[in-house]
Amino acid sequence: MSNKIDEFKQKLLTLLNKQPAKIPSMGFNDANYHFSQVPTLSINSKTVADADRPADQEILESIEAAFFSMKEDFDICRFELEKLPEVLDCDQIQRDFKILKQQHQVVSQKVLQLILEHQNGCNTELEKITEILEQVKETLDLCQISRKELKVAGKQFSASLGILANYRKRKLAQNLLNNLDMIKNLHSFEKRCQNWMNDEDYAGAITELKVCQKTAIKYRHFSCVAALTYKLQETLENTDSQLDRVLAQTCFHFDKNRYKKLQDAYNLLEKSPVSIIDNLHVHYITAIYNSSFNVVHSYITSAEVLDSTENCGKNPYKTLCQAIDQDVFIPCLIQLCKVLFKIVLSYHQLMRWHNDSENENDVLNIETNMTKQKLEHNLVKIWDDVQRKVSSLLLNADLASYKFDQFVQILRVVHRLIQVGEEFCSSKSEDLQESIRKQSVNYFKNYHGQRLDELKIFLENEIWGICPVKPSFDILQLQEFKCFRYSLKNFKFNPPISPTMVNYSTASTECCSSNHSQDGSSIIGNYFSRYADHGSPFDSGMNDAVFEEDILVGETDASGYFSEDSEEESEELRREFVDEYGEENNKSSQMNAKERKEKHLHNNSILTNTTLTVLRQMGKYIQMSRLLKPIAYQIISCMNQLFDYYLYSVHLFFTQDLSVSSSSLYSQELNITLKKILDNLILEDEFKDLENNIVESKVLKPCLSSMVDLSKPDGLYGLMERIVAVESLVFLAKQYEFLQDYLEYLVPPNNRLMLQQFFTQNIASAMGLRYPVYMAVVAQSFDLRQILILMSKIDWEVRDVRSMHNSYIDLLLKEVQMFSQRLEDISLRVPISSEVSRNIWENVAHIITHTLVQGFSDAKKCTNGGRALMQLDFAQFLTKFEKISSLRPVPHKEYVENYVKAYYLPDPELEKWIKEHKEYSSKHLYGLVSCACQNNKKTKQRLLQVIEDFEKNQFIR
Repeated sequence: MSNKIDEFKQKLLTLLNKQPAKIPSMGFNDANYHFSQVPTLSINSKTVADADRPADQEILESIEAAFFSMKEDFDICRFELEKLPEVLDCDQIQRDFKILKQQHQVVSQKVLQLILEHQNGCNTELEKITEILEQVKETLDLCQISRKELKVAGKQFSASLGILANYRKRKLAQNLLNNLDMIKNLHSFEKRCQNWMNDEDYAGAITELKVCQKTAIKYRHFSCVAALTYKLQETLENTDSQLDRVLAQTCFHFDKNRYKKLQDAYNLLEKSPVSIIDNLHVHYITAIYNSSFNVVHSYITSAEVLDSTENCGKNPYKTLCQAIDQDVFIPCLIQLCKVLFKIVLSYHQLMRWHNDSENENDVLNIETNMTKQKLEHNLVKIWDDVQRKVSSLLLNADLASYKFDQFVQILRVVHRLIQVGEEFCSSKSEDLQESIRKQSVNYFKNYHGQRLDELKIFLENEIWGICPVKPSFDILQLQEFKCFRYSLKNFKFNPPISPTMVNYSTASTECCSSNHSQDGSSIIGNYFSRYADHGSPFDSGMNDAVFEEDILVGETDASGYFSEDSEEESEELRREFVDEYGEENNKSSQMNAKERKEKHLHNNSILTNTTLTVLRQMGKYIQMSRLLKPIAYQIISCMNQLFDYYLYSVHLFFTQDLSVSSSSLYSQELNITLKKILDNLILEDEFKDLENNIVESKVLKPCLSSMVDLSKPDGLYGLMERIVAVESLVFLAKQYEFLQDYLEYLVPPNNRLMLQQFFTQNIASAMGLRYPVYMAVVAQSFDLRQILILMSKIDWEVRDVRSMHNSYIDLLLKEVQMFSQRLEDISLRVPISSEVSRNIWENVAHIITHTLVQGFSDAKKCTNGGRALMQLDFAQFLTKFEKISSLRPVPHKEYVENYVKAYYLPDPELEKWIKEHKEYSSKHLYGLVSCACQNNKKTKQRLLQVIEDFEKNQFIR
């Protein structure tokens, strides 16, 4: 290195001392070439001037890294020469040289300083090395002496040492064989451990593993055993993982024997029962999520949805639920409930195992109490997770377009799941109830509107003919009532004492002795014991088989026999439920064809196709009410609207031609009901109501079918159609009354008063509709104007009492006879019950008696003989009318008699009589006063003033 530096220095010196070439004189003066002298630096100088010299530390830091290179082929001179430019600058070279000299000077000083600082330590280490050399020399000498002595001993004791050596070799071989057996046993443990695990001998595997670990620790001085120690630890971890996998399988199928083995294994691993329960809870939550995801995922057919789900990071399960097609939603929901039930069943069996173990041990400690508390606490969490998964599937589905049977099937599945939750942890399942309530409100709102529109179409196309049903027809025979026939029948026999069903939690107590669920299954409750081994509550009853109805009259069933009991009914229930038509049916089997026909006409239920449609809808509404207790009252109220619309339509169709005053024909309940229906349900002007936003939940007025003719006198102005319409309404009202107690039982207690009001007003007013409807026929069937004309021509101012009645009575009785004949002809085509017949004849009596009073009041003058003639005419009419109508007594008879007898009253009594008898019109009273006081003008004026005052008061009211 120094030679190269010297050579580099020599080259620089030669370059610096080289004389410049002389330039020929060009005639210029040397003064023109005067330059300032550049200070020169001696090449051989070893120091550099201190003027403007940087600090040593700065100089050290400025040294290039190349100067510290340890490479043997590094040439520092060539490194510096390569840095020179193509055109050399002496000044720059001198400056670089100065810098190098400074760096060399600082480095030399630094090296010298370090040598001086470490000189003492170097001397000390040198002394130690010298001492070690001497010790090595002494050791070498000792070894040489020992070898010489051992050589002498070997020659002298060779035989004895050979025996000892062989014995030592045998012992070493035995120890080696034992160690090899131990190592072989350790190496084969993993296979044996796996066999134990496969045989579910977890405790044996862990016990042997711990023994092997202790052995490995004892012989860890062997390198192979030391490596095996880590392998045993890994095997222990794998065993723990395998136990955890087996524990996770418990979530789907609980095996008490396997679980007992797991408990023993975890006890050997010194794991606390509380930590096991926590771990198990995580597995249950994971199982619920994975199972739900897999079930819903299996029903997705769209590849785009599957791809989007894989890329969805937040909530892929919700995305899957939104992608379920309508045609596979119900199978997906049922399958999801089945899978989740298996998980819930497993946890229920787990809790029962711990309770049984606690009872067997009869020892309570802190860990046992904590385990029990953990299990009970996780019970609610697991069920909440289950219902959230089902709720998510429900809320993300569009159920508005589902058919009723499909929607009811969904309700049954959810209702069954809610029952499972009640039995599982006494949960009210608020999430499930709220989700199905939201879907049900949306669905039922649309469904009810469609049913009202459908009912309007039925009513507008109804020709009001009798639907030919069997005499034994009962609404429980309809398909729509099949799922709760047991409940309703048994409810009639054993009504609950204090029904307080306000939600799903009391669904299992539907009636005292009923063992049928509200969702239509034959048995409720005990799901975890009934399906402990196989099956689930969602395997049966979710898809009801088609129930064949047999309600219409056929050619081969003229006797009217009909069995309404299904194969599922118990004999005891059949004996308890008495068919109200049974006795009549037995008698009818012995009748001839004509008698059976007559009995059928007079005893058969009168209902139309529209009535049958309403009855079917009632069954569907009740099904939903049973399964949707939170909105049961709203559903039943909508069901009641079907009756209201039917009632209003019958009234609208068949009283529009009522030609007489209707004030006395309508009861207070009927007036209130019609007014309420008109305000709340009927859409009178669609465009006007659209502007006022009141179209919702309302329906337009129906129109009577053009095929119904109410103007033919021969048909008594459509009396047959009117009878069918009104009596079908009455029949419908009776079915509502039949269901009243059960409907009150379904609704919450705070709504029962309003429901009872519906029955006391709307249902009770159905029979009241007979009077105005049948009066519309009666009023047109009699020529009242001709009767009044004949009565006006009679001279009532006679002095002698006659024995012969007037001719208008003969005309009136002739018309009554003709009416009776036409009524009898109609009775051959439509059954007319005694109630209907009596109501019709009461209307006849009503209109005739009021007509007679009207005619009597037209008399300008009347004597006592005239009043006697009036009584004679009326008595003659009553005698004949009673025979024709079979009415005894004739209604409104007193109305005529009291009016005629009032003529004989003295003036003070007459005034009192006028004030008391407000059923007569002012015209009737004017006529009475004019005749009675025709000779006393003062009294006449006073009584007329009383009538006027009464009339004014009536007007003010």
